[in-house]
Amino acid sequence: MKRTEAKKALAGKSPVELQAELEALLKEQFGLRMQVATQQITNTAKLKDVRRGIARVRTLLAREAGAQAPAAQGKQGARA
Repeated sequence: MKRTEAKKALAGKSPVELQAELEALLKEQFGLRMQVATQQITNTAKLKDVRRGIARVRTLLAREAGAQAPAAQGKQGARA
C-alpha cells in the first residue's frame, strides 16, 4: 500500500479505531526490536515503516484532540 493510501485509510478511522491501530503498531515495533536484538530480523526497513506509522497515528489523534478542545472552550464561554 502506498503512503497516500495509508494516510487516507487512517484519516477515515474514528479515534477508538486509531487507538487500536496505535496499540497494534506498538506491539509490532516491540517484536521488531526484539528481532533486532537477537539478530533475527530480515527486513530492517520494516522497523522504519512501523515507526512512521506510529507517528502518523499519533498525529491524527493529536489533531482530533486539538479539534475538540476549542469547540469545548467555545461552549464554556457561551455559558459564562
